[in-house]
Amino acid sequence: MGERRIPQATASRLPRYLQALVEAAERGQETISSDGLARAAGLNSAIVRKDVSFLGTAGTRGVGYAVPDLATEISAILGITVDRPVVIVGIGNLGRALATYGGFTRRGFTTVALVDVAEDVIGTRVGEHLVEPVSQLATIVAERGVELGVLATPSQHTQAAANQLVACGVRGLLNFAPVRLEVPGDVTVRSVDLSTELQLLSFYQQMAATDLSAATG
Repeated sequence: MGERRIPQATASRLPRYLQALVEAAERGQETISSDGLARAAGLNSAIVRKDVSFLGTAGTRGVGYAVPDLATEISAILGITVDRPVVIVGIGNLGRALATYGGFTRRGFTTVALVDVAEDVIGTRVGEHLVEPVSQLATIVAERGVELGVLATPSQHTQAAANQLVACGVRGLLNFAPVRLEVPGDVTVRSVDLSTELQLLSFYQQMAATDLSAATG
């Protein structure tokens, strides 16, 4: 696996395939065709077959892919064959929602700590965790083996929070604030800007309405 190069476009679709495979396994399904995987992932079968060709698991003509084998291969490529420890920084409304989201565990991630700076939040319980002070972040990262940090802080504090995580040795950040983070070259940042996604959704709906109007006008 180490010698294979997975194209970025393919890598971006692997979580969708894994989710479809997990759901198939939960239904007791042992094999899945490229058409079935494509429907479950919201793609077309040609893209699925091309993406899977980059992986180490081959399908069987007339049968499809073995669900557990393909799920294991994708999990290995995504680096989640064992649960990866995560810390969530910022326990406001979004942070609380993320802290109680069961999907992380089902997808190979374990939330091991919640941290905040607010005195009225520190010491409160959210789900299975007590919120701890951000001043303890270095100890938390070292003792609990934290590999990934989730930033759910207000925008004006997000860069500082990212700096703290990086200083503690965390090299993977998931950022929910609408700010561009400045980080060292060996740190990977993925940003989820909910307002931008809504704006794009509005744009596509407007375009669809315009096309429909033009077609019926």
